[in-house]
Amino acid sequence: MLEAEVTITVPFHDLDPMGVVWHGNYARYLEIARCALLERIDYNYPRMGEEGFAWPVVEMRIKYVGPLRFGQQAKVTARLVSWENGMKIDYLIHDAASGALLTRARTFQVPVSLATGEMSLESPPELLRRLKDTP
Repeated sequence: MLEAEVTITVPFHDLDPMGVVWHGNYARYLEIARCALLERIDYNYPRMGEEGFAWPVVEMRIKYVGPLRFGQQAKVTARLVSWENGMKIDYLIHDAASGALLTRARTFQVPVSLATGEMSLESPPELLRRLKDTP
């Protein structure tokens, strides 16, 4: 399985009035890990656009197990679990110090033709080639 891990340090501006990370900011943490994952196969967002596709997130699920707090370091892991008809990516967020699981998430993205605006029912050949060529 293709995966990537990034470490984030929770900034003050991500907190809600209760002193924990506001739930909407988790999407940004997932995006940081997803970008690192896509870089592993040299299929980042500019490359997708050059090849004629946008990849909007059409589904996102998040299970908050424990809070993230200011200054806390967390490891965010993104793992590509399906790619034939879009990209399904699973995420785990762990406390960097203790290893405690804090969040589980999943996103699903679909290829959309930039020329027509239509969703493709299968992943573009270029993505499949890059995944095949990745050790």
